[in-house]
Amino acid sequence: MIEIQGLSKTYGEFKAVSNVSFSVKAGEIAGFLGVNGAGKTTTLRILAGILRPTSGSASIAGFDIQRNPIEAKTNIGFIPDRPYIYPKLTALEYLCYLGELYQVKHSEIRPRGLELLKLFNLQKWSDQLIESFSHGMKQRVAKCGALMHRPKALIVDEPMVGLDPHGAKLLKSVLRDYATQGNAVLLSTHSLNVAEEVTDRINIIQHGAMLVSGTVAEIKALSSSPDAKLEQVFLEVTNPGEEA
Repeated sequence: MIEIQGLSKTYGEFKAVSNVSFSVKAGEIAGFLGVNGAGKTTTLRILAGILRPTSGSASIAGFDIQRNPIEAKTNIGFIPDRPYIYPKLTALEYLCYLGELYQVKHSEIRPRGLELLKLFNLQKWSDQLIESFSHGMKQRVAKCGALMHRPKALIVDEPMVGLDPHGAKLLKSVLRDYATQGNAVLLSTHSLNVAEEVTDRINIIQHGAMLVSGTVAEIKALSSSPDAKLEQVFLEVTNPGEEA
């Protein structure tokens, strides 16, 4: 569903991403982990069609993001770490606007928007201007927007920022249900407990290159401790020779 092959992005002499390859299957939630500056956000922006890679390829549902951008983006729901939402629209107006952009069948746009607002506990504020929302509410509206057109692949960058514990629990449930429906989720996060709880596979990037990749159990087996949590393993593999 999501396929990255030999992806690289350079800025002059600086290699932000270097020969990165991995895939996310339908029905799977894959974690994408790394320290700050490791190349996670650059990779996600290439995958979403925002940046052009220097070399390599990225595809969604079989469509190359560079050669077939419209078809690929039709199948992408992208939640950036700092989403911009039009503040002078109501929550429902914003979702209806996105529905029109993604050419959702007109008769389905408003019902779909209301369905998502209810899913994220925002139905009481559907006709309120977004500028009056708290940061956490805006984050939830952004997540509604990413799901508006029922994409086959969901790309999420730091989804827990600004969410209270109830919102975080709800989002984890939504992501799992979304994957269970046969879709693919690529989740970039610094919340290692969240990654351990909801992901099926883990990809760790370091200095722009893939460091390790495998199931959660395979990654945890890399630790010197048999009962290690993902956090401990992450610290060990990203700082070899140092005590976690």
